[in-house]
Amino acid sequence: MSRADVREAGAGRRPNPLWALGLLRSELVTTVRRWRTLALLGVLAAVPVLVGVAVRIETRGGGSVGGGSGEGPAFITQITNNGLFLVFTALAATLPFFLPMTVGVVAGDAIAGEAGGGTLRYLLVAPAGRTRLLLTKYTTVLAFCLLATLVVAVSALIVGALLFPLGELTTISGTRISFAEGLGRALLIALAVAASLVGVAALGLFVSTLTNSGIAAMATTVGLLITVQIVDQIPQLHAVQPYLFSHYWLSFADLMREPVYWDDLVKNLGLQGLYAAVFGSAAWARFTAKDISV
Repeated sequence: MSRADVREAGAGRRPNPLWALGLLRSELVTTVRRWRTLALLGVLAAVPVLVGVAVRIETRGGGSVGGGSGEGPAFITQITNNGLFLVFTALAATLPFFLPMTVGVVAGDAIAGEAGGGTLRYLLVAPAGRTRLLLTKYTTVLAFCLLATLVVAVSALIVGALLFPLGELTTISGTRISFAEGLGRALLIALAVAASLVGVAALGLFVSTLTNSGIAAMATTVGLLITVQIVDQIPQLHAVQPYLFSHYWLSFADLMREPVYWDDLVKNLGLQGLYAAVFGSAAWARFTAKDISV
């Protein structure tokens, strides 16, 4: 798009839908190409490798995982029977901290990073407008939630197939399902985990509108994440725990029941939607009133 086209579009403030798609594509590519993002995705991909290799070494002589103590992430004792369980174990291991941390870093840097780098005001010269730009940023963060989750799942599936046998698997309820159905359950679980990060994404975006420092926004978002996780583990605070965005994160395990137990899954999705609505609205209110002249 030439400068004349930008001026003409900006005068009418009616951006072409194709231009909006181009802005989203540009944001997605820019986010994924950052070295910080690639490093975070690399760490996420390494977690299933470490878990798989550790389980393989520990069970090499016929021993059991954790020495039969049952310690470790969910499903870890089932990995040696079926490598597909490594997908579920890796997601259970990364969801409490690693996955939300990476999302918090990307979300926290979405607006504050642009403001700190002096590029935010130039983005607003284009015909996007503040609301459309904020929606584009949030959509980019949501796409990253899905990408980060799939990186963990795909890495775990590859490692599980290389180190352990595959085939029919036993659900939590004790019933047997085919490998194809197990793959379908794994995909549903990955989608449920990605959806569990919607609240963190909205919270991080809101924090990002409060400061012009990307590092401060990322640190604040990760700090809030850690605080919420601590509060969720204190028995005396049980009254507020159902309202914390992390409270129902591990409900994805109910997708491995037969039949599927939907109650906590629905509560989790509803809670994430509530956080998205509240903090998304707060981010919009703050961003539309933000002074970006300097």
